Order: sequence, then C-alpha cells, then structure tokens
Amino acid sequence: RGTPASTWLASAEAAEIADVLRRFGEERFARRIAAGVVAAREVAPVTTTGRLAEIIAAAVPVREKHKHPATRSFQAIRIFINEELQELQQCLAQTLSVLAPGGRLVVISFHSLEDRIVKRFMRDQARGDDFPPGVPVTRSQLHPLLKRVGKTIRPSPLEVSRNQRSRSAVMRVAERLS
Repeated sequence: RGTPASTWLASAEAAEIADVLRRFGEERFARRIAAGVVAAREVAPVTTTGRLAEIIAAAVPVREKHKHPATRSFQAIRIFINEELQELQQCLAQTLSVLAPGGRLVVISFHSLEDRIVKRFMRDQARGDDFPPGVPVTRSQLHPLLKRVGKTIRPSPLEVSRNQRSRSAVMRVAERLS
C-alpha cells in the first residue's frame, strides 16, 4: 500500500481497525483497542508508536508477562500496511518456477499466520493435481511438485536463550520433484 500507519489510523473506521487487528494480529481485544484509537484520535492524531502503544496498553488487560500488550496490534498493522501475507503467497508461488528438481525450499516463519500459509502451500504442492472425489487416480498421476522433507523444526531452548526473537520461529523444508 505504501500508506503510513499513522495516516491509515487517522482515517480508518473502528470496525476496519478491529477487523485488521483480529485478522492479522489474532487480537482478542480488537474492538476495545479500535474504540480506544478512535477516541484518542479525536483528542489528538496518533502519530507516534509510543502513543499508540499507550492507547493499546490502556485497552488491553495485561496477561502475558514477557509480551507487551501492543505486540499483536503492531504486528497486525504492519502486516496489513505492507501486505505481507500477499507477498508471501506470491513469493511461494514463484519458487516453483525457479527451483530445480532436487532443489530445496526452506522457509522460516515467525507467526502462525505466515506458518499457516507456508504449511498449506507445501501440503497442496505435495498432494499434486486436484481431481474430483471418486475419480480413480493413482499417486503417480497426481504430479506432485514438492515433497516435504523432515519434520517442522523449532528453536532449541539454548537458541531461544541466545536469541529471544527466535522463540516463535518455525522452519519447514520441501524438495522440488519435477
């Protein structure tokens, strides 16, 4: 989009803000936060991340000790503004045209929305062509493009202690078949 978050927050309806927070941040208190943003911007524009964090913190009860209450909301706004999930889907689709047979696709995702897209992409490409139910088709006739390699890899406790940001990382690997 290229729109600054402050510009979007200044003009978005409460329902749109709540929808973005819920869809892209999986935020349980999306409506309360959206109402807080709309009320706060009537007093003065929300132009700094510090002010936005204060508004969110006031609207959300503190639950998780190691996470700031604004983390999910900032993630949601960033994903929405930058169209990150659409970019990820396009990137994954393009890998099929540049990955040689036997080549490996390695993807590290850092939150469940990204991981869901990666997991579904790899699963769908490993299944091959879609046929209507009941059509007698052998596995070789499905023409899968990828084969999943190994299990999902998560950071070890040692890695997390060395690099706190790695705690939510998930790595998936697939190999190009044909």
